Amino acid sequence: MKADASSVTLYDQHQEIVSYARCWQRGQVLGAQRFQKELLAQRAAAQRSAAQQRLVAWLGPACELYLQRLANTDRSLGRQVRELLDLVREYGPEAVATAMHQAHAAGAFGADYIGNLLHQQQRQRTIQPPLRFHDPQLNELATDPLSLADYDAFILHSKKASDDLPATETRTTEPDHHEPTTGIDSGGDDDPQS
Repeated sequence: MKADASSVTLYDQHQEIVSYARCWQRGQVLGAQRFQKELLAQRAAAQRSAAQQRLVAWLGPACELYLQRLANTDRSLGRQVRELLDLVREYGPEAVATAMHQAHAAGAFGADYIGNLLHQQQRQRTIQPPLRFHDPQLNELATDPLSLADYDAFILHSKKASDDLPATETRTTEPDHHEPTTGIDSGGDDDPQS
């Protein structure tokens, strides 16, 4: 690039590519119309790395939207893409795509969220047998399920009632250590016996 007081010229080796009139105002873009279509077409592909393109190819177009939302977080997009590719290798593209859809619906953007969903789906849960007592009568004992609705209503009603009461000042029952204790009645008599 060469610039003088009147023009700015771009070269490829010794061959001049383009020349523009010099503009001294800040923030001005000159000549972009000539290259704008080509740049806009290349920008979207350039912003996606090869790993991102591979991930989108495996998981489908919903993955691209998820990656766009993920890019708006404070997480490193490159690291997140690497972790997502690891999850695809471990669980397969179909499982990752399903988990990604669930994470997107929940507004959770990150490979760790998707990995957690996949781990939970793959883990088999063993059902614990009911607790058995030595006394057979206790095993046959049927109890009504305890409802805490009445307790909740009581607490909420008590809280509302206390919020509705005006604030009042209370006097302390502690002795005031700042007043002198002389044994003289404050009624004005000097005789402590009266």
